[in-house]
Amino acid sequence: MSNIVASAARARIAAAARSLTPAARSFSSSLRRQEGENAPKPPKPIDDSTSALDYKRTLRHRPPPLPAMDLPRSRSAEEAVTNILYNTPPPSLQPFKKHVLNCLVQNEPGVLSRVSGILAGRGFNIDSLVVCRTEIRDLSRMCIVLRGQDGVVEQARRQLEDLVPVWAVLDYTDTHCIERELLLAKVSILGPEYVEEQLVGGPTHEPRRSPHPATAPSSIEPKLEREAALALQFEHSADPEAAAAHPPPLTPSQALRLKSDNLQAIQVLSAQFGGRIVDVSEHSVIVEMCGKTKRVEAFLALLKPFGVLESARTGLMVMPRTPIKNVEAEEESDEGGAVDASLLPPG
Repeated sequence: MSNIVASAARARIAAAARSLTPAARSFSSSLRRQEGENAPKPPKPIDDSTSALDYKRTLRHRPPPLPAMDLPRSRSAEEAVTNILYNTPPPSLQPFKKHVLNCLVQNEPGVLSRVSGILAGRGFNIDSLVVCRTEIRDLSRMCIVLRGQDGVVEQARRQLEDLVPVWAVLDYTDTHCIERELLLAKVSILGPEYVEEQLVGGPTHEPRRSPHPATAPSSIEPKLEREAALALQFEHSADPEAAAAHPPPLTPSQALRLKSDNLQAIQVLSAQFGGRIVDVSEHSVIVEMCGKTKRVEAFLALLKPFGVLESARTGLMVMPRTPIKNVEAEEESDEGGAVDASLLPPG
């Protein structure tokens, strides 16, 4: 009898376990699903590169005609024969000028190579190219500076705009823009005579302090060092070019005076151009300056007498000015307003 009761109890327990198993499984699966939904996920991209095609399709309009490539002139017999034989048009007489193209592209791999490939295929040499992300996560802006004729640059601009990952290409050549370029220049504070020695000195830019590196070991005696310096000075006294190529070694006092004077002069010059010194080392300084391209080139030209060891430039970045409509309306009203008769001369 006890065996029958025990077997019945075991059967009830097994049935209860079988009835609870699906609920437990569903509860655990729901927990896993909630954990998966709450897990951090990477941000979804707004669109792929084909979204630029939809944007350009909605704004599709007939482009204006290309600028005239040639000026009216009479062709020579040689040009006519060349055109008949080789079917080549005569060279254009349009002047070459600087063009600034601003491209809004999709931020994806390979866009830069495609844009530069289009320009290289047309024979353009890119003066500067600046690429950076914009306030939109998946969009980047390119600022390209090149030189060419108006008609050829316009053809290249339209060809760039037809690329799939390119949203728009604008030519800011004749637009009022704010132009800026960043310059970092490492300048010697010992003078131009020791620039070559500083370049040989490696990353520290330390000039030589003995007559010649091969004849000046670290354990040389002071008397021998003075004698070697005197001999080297006597040897190059008849040859000014050799004396300029091998300047005399600096004593600590001379180096200290040179550093102080040149550092003060570089600091004053940088302040005049709106720049600043961002790093000071034992033998050189790094100057930072931001401005227009012509201003940066003028600043570099004024730094050359001190001795420029290295320089790095970011390239041109532009942004169009925002027009003020109220001021323009006032100027137009002033120009076209009625004239006061009392202000006119007699007669």
